[in-house]
Amino acid sequence: MSDDTPVSILLVDDEPTLREPLAEYLSGQGFGVTEAASAAAARSVLTEAIPDIVLLDIMMPGEDGLSFCRHLVETRKLPVIFLTARGEPTDRIVGLELGADDYIVKPFEPRELVARIRTVLRRVGRGATPATASEDRLYAFEGWRLDPLKRKLTDPEDVTIPLSTAEFRLLRAFLDHPGSVLDRDRLLDMVQGRTAHLFDRAVDNQVSRLRRKVETDTRNPQFIQTVRGGGYRFAAKVARIAPSAPE
Repeated sequence: MSDDTPVSILLVDDEPTLREPLAEYLSGQGFGVTEAASAAAARSVLTEAIPDIVLLDIMMPGEDGLSFCRHLVETRKLPVIFLTARGEPTDRIVGLELGADDYIVKPFEPRELVARIRTVLRRVGRGATPATASEDRLYAFEGWRLDPLKRKLTDPEDVTIPLSTAEFRLLRAFLDHPGSVLDRDRLLDMVQGRTAHLFDRAVDNQVSRLRRKVETDTRNPQFIQTVRGGGYRFAAKVARIAPSAPE
């Protein structure tokens, strides 16, 4: 995709008094915006074109935003920002644990939303140049392998272990910093692209789920170890290898 191609946004919100002026504002900022008034309408849009990012309301008639977000991150690997009136910490935690990239509470300042969009797109590499040889390399640890381009994790028996978007991001954060103590704020900043003290529990829950994928004994983890008062540390040695090279 050319760097000159406008970023395409799918804006999904059932309230036209918010959706239509927001679409006009974002278009004025140089984005290409497609509107959808429901998850069903958004699914129809996705059969014709794939956007760079989805702005998604939670409370909609029919399929709600949480269910549609789960579909987007599991099947499309699309970045998602929730736009919602539900601002309680538990609501935000649920949204982020589903794999959403950010969460902004209505009413919001449109300029802040634009900044959030650009931050998420930088993090996911929209419009980036093709992967370098280094970026192509697999992560390898104790017989496990993670392909960062395919987002594919395989265990020592070469069995593919499914990862959610949030789990993939968390594992890659650990693999990029083996042996380092990463506190919850830093992990959240790397995984979600922002620092938010309210979401410490979201990090702990994601770590617990990831441990169930990679640890033989989650009560005595070999890889993702808890550091009292500090956060977490990935204890295994990590190598970067070419896809066809032996470990």
